[in-house]
Amino acid sequence: MEIQEATIAQLRARMAAGELSAVELTRFYLDRIAALNENGPELRAVIETNPDAEAIAAALDAGPARGPLHGIPVLVKDNIDTADRMHTSGGSFALLGSRPARDADVVARLRAAGAIVLGKTNLTTWITGSSGWSPRGGQCRNPYRLDRSPLGSSAGSAVGVAANLCAAALGVETVGSILGPASANCVVGLKPTVGLTSRDGLIPGVHSMDSIGPLTRTVADAALMLGVLTGRDYSVGADGLCGARIGVPRDGYFGFSDHADAVAESALKVLASAGAVIVDDVRLPTPDELMEHGAALATVQFREAKHWKNAYLTGTPGDHPRSLDELIAYNREHADVELRWFGQESLEMVNGFSADVSDVDYRDAVALLRRLVRDEGIDAALGGSELDALVMPTMAPPWKIDLINGDPPVTGSALVPGLAGYPAVNVPAGFVHGLPVGITFAGGAGSESTLIRLAHGFEQASVVRRAPEFLAPEVI
Repeated sequence: MEIQEATIAQLRARMAAGELSAVELTRFYLDRIAALNENGPELRAVIETNPDAEAIAAALDAGPARGPLHGIPVLVKDNIDTADRMHTSGGSFALLGSRPARDADVVARLRAAGAIVLGKTNLTTWITGSSGWSPRGGQCRNPYRLDRSPLGSSAGSAVGVAANLCAAALGVETVGSILGPASANCVVGLKPTVGLTSRDGLIPGVHSMDSIGPLTRTVADAALMLGVLTGRDYSVGADGLCGARIGVPRDGYFGFSDHADAVAESALKVLASAGAVIVDDVRLPTPDELMEHGAALATVQFREAKHWKNAYLTGTPGDHPRSLDELIAYNREHADVELRWFGQESLEMVNGFSADVSDVDYRDAVALLRRLVRDEGIDAALGGSELDALVMPTMAPPWKIDLINGDPPVTGSALVPGLAGYPAVNVPAGFVHGLPVGITFAGGAGSESTLIRLAHGFEQASVVRRAPEFLAPEVI
C-alpha cells in the first residue's frame, strides 16, 4: 500500500504491524513538501515545517502508543497557537515575534493523541483580496489547476491534505473557510458546532462563528480527528443513508452555478438510490434576505472581530503589535510586503467599530441574526419536515486566481450554518473539467454524529475523491 491517499487507520495498521515507522512517515511528508518547493509545482500550502518533527517521531517510535493518532503527521493552520519553534503569525510578518505561552487546546489534544505537528499552513490573512494569499506564504494554489483558487481562508490546510503533504490538517471556519477550500480541493471538511472544539489559542475572526475543524481525505478520518479534538466518539456507522430524510433548500442555494447545480443533482440521485428520502424545496432565509439585515450583521462581525483580535494581540507574549491600531500602523510601515497586492480597508473598517460586545445594540443584533438563521432558518427547516439534515452544493468550481481584482462575490452553502454557528460537512461530489465540486450536509446544533453518518454514506456510494495530477495551468 502506498502512503499517498492512505487513511489514518491504514497508516496506523502498518505501524502496528511494524511495516512503517513514524520517522519514515514523517520523512515521506517532509521530503514531499521540500520536493514540491524546490521542483514544483509551487503550491505554497505549507508556510513552515516543524524543525523538531523527526525528533518527535523518533521519540514516538521508541515509546508506547499514546492514542489514535500515534505517529500521524498533521498540519495546522497558521492562526492556531503552537508553543514550539514554529511561528503563529496569521500569515503576517507582523506576528513573527509572537511567542504563545502554550499550545492551543486543539494542538495539545493532537499531541496527547500521538500526532506529530508537521508544520503550519498558508491561509488568507486579514488583508483580504485573494483566497489563500498571505504576506508570509504568498499565493496558495489549487493542485488540480495551478491557476485556480484554493478558496477560503483554510486554503493551505485543504491543499496540504489534497496533495498528500500530510495525513490530516486543522482548519478554521467563520463562514466558508473550511467548507470552501474542501470543495475546491476534493477533500472532506468538517466545520463543528461553534464551541464544540476549543478556540483557546486561536487568532480570532468572529468569535460567535469561529470553529476549528479537520480537513481530511475521508469522512472516517474527519470523524477520528473530531473525536480527538473533543474527547467524544464519532463513528461513521453503516447504512447511514437508508431512511434518512434529507432536505434540499433550492431558493438562494442552487442557481448560482450551473456546474455546481449539475453536480448536486447527480448527488441527490446517489442519495436517493442509497435509500435516502429527498424532501425538495425546503425553506431557508436566502442570502439576499439576510443581507437586508446588513447593519446587524456588521455590528456582530466587526465588533467581535475588533474585541477578540485586540484581546489576542494584547494577551499573547512576544514582540509584536499589541492592538489593531498597532497592526494597521505596522502594515502601513511595511506596505511593500504586507499590502503588496491589496489594501487593508477591511481591517480599518473593523477598527472603526466599537469593541463593546456587551451593550444593547450588540445583543439585539445577535438576537436578530440567531432568530433568522436558527429559529426561522435551520431549526425550522429541519423540524418542519422532520429532516435529519439539509444538503446543497458547497461552491461553484474554483475561479482563476486574480491578484489584481481579487476574488469574485462568493455564494454557496456556508452562509446560514456560519451565521448560526451550526455544523456542516463538505464531501467531494464531482468534477467539472477536472475541477472539484463538493456538496454540504448541514444540520442543527450538535448534529455532528448524524452529519458524519450521512456524509460517510454518500462518500461510500459515490467514491469521488481522487488525487491531483498537478496539471499545468490551462484555459478552460
